[in-house]
Amino acid sequence: MKPLAGRTALVTGSVAGLGHAIARALASEGANLVLHGLAPPGAGEDAARALATETGSEVSFDAADLRSVAEIARMVDGATHRFGGIDILVNNAVVRHFAAVEDLAPADWDEEIAVNLSAAFHLARLTLPEMKRRGWGRILNVSSVFGARGAADRVGYVTTKTALLGLTRAIAIETARSGVTCNAIGPGTVPSPAILDRIAASAAETGREVDAVAADYVAARHPTARFVAMESVGALAAFLCSPAGADITGATLQVDGGWTAG
Repeated sequence: MKPLAGRTALVTGSVAGLGHAIARALASEGANLVLHGLAPPGAGEDAARALATETGSEVSFDAADLRSVAEIARMVDGATHRFGGIDILVNNAVVRHFAAVEDLAPADWDEEIAVNLSAAFHLARLTLPEMKRRGWGRILNVSSVFGARGAADRVGYVTTKTALLGLTRAIAIETARSGVTCNAIGPGTVPSPAILDRIAASAAETGREVDAVAADYVAARHPTARFVAMESVGALAAFLCSPAGADITGATLQVDGGWTAG
């Protein structure tokens, strides 16, 4: 039997990119899945069907607006009705706005706080009672290398990714004797659609080859001089949710190609 058989995971921001890699890893270990994210009409449902076919797990899709507490509660209620409860929560969804502190629009700041941080709190708040009742649960907060360091022109992102680490520690202490663990993952640069689009745009602006721009982009960040594989992050998530991860809680595990070691 697969180690996560009979468990249900909700992964926010998981239609594509890193969140989808994490969802695939959990489904491959037997978990049923709630995919979540913003997607064109039908695309989320298509992604859910494809993942179900690939892994044999039951997969649904929900497009809840994480800026709305009511929508978050509706998503949790829907997942509970369909699967009987949420055993694994992965807070991965993120929005980014790039601007200096004095130039960042208040609405953009509020959106980053809502989606990147407050949604993680509300989802934990709503799923923890059932996890505690069952005596088993896993909460994973996807932070970033920017939870450990600053950067210009991304104050909302740095602030929320840092705050997720405090949320992780607080939940871990409160749940330490309950059978629930809470950990954070700090990925480096992964080849997500957003990153690849940024590299392609830079290549177009400078007239350089995309591969050359990508190599420079990664080498400036990772001592390994390569992207962090999204599958590696997914594998870590699956490990933390497995029986082998039962004694790891309150930790931040960097998967960053050595970026924060320098």
